[in-house]
Amino acid sequence: MGKSGTLWIKVVEKSYTPMPPGTTSNTIYSGTFERSIDAKNRVTIPSRWLAEEEEEFYSVVNPRDHFLILMPPGEFANVENSLIEQGIPAAERRPFIRQFYGNSQIVTADKQGRILLPVDHCSRTGLKDNVVIIGSKSRFEIWSAERWAAAKSEETTTYQKVADLIGL
Repeated sequence: MGKSGTLWIKVVEKSYTPMPPGTTSNTIYSGTFERSIDAKNRVTIPSRWLAEEEEEFYSVVNPRDHFLILMPPGEFANVENSLIEQGIPAAERRPFIRQFYGNSQIVTADKQGRILLPVDHCSRTGLKDNVVIIGSKSRFEIWSAERWAAAKSEETTTYQKVADLIGL
């Protein structure tokens, strides 16, 4: 029997198994990092936040269009469970789910830890040039440097008050 000339390729299929309600990634996103968005709309995230060479996140525009929220798949999948746990009525849950999941986009970190930010998400949040990446435990946020400076200034009093309340 002769060779047909057909090339065989290995297909790697990523499967995702939803996490039980209330569970998320083992990674804790912490720290604040100043970065620049390159000409191709990419930004480098901290390497310690990546469990794999090419890791997927979901890009979600903050409902007030101030910043991007990036969630690992488990955190993203648990949003609907959070709505149910909070007792949000179905009539309010449906429009939220449509907007939340419909406006979200998947992004993948490449081997250098860069993620390609969706152009429409950047436009809505004013992300260009200098940005700040902020760890937020089970997810992280990307802010324009200017908006982050203003938000940080506004939040300082609340941060100090809560820190006192919990004994920090």
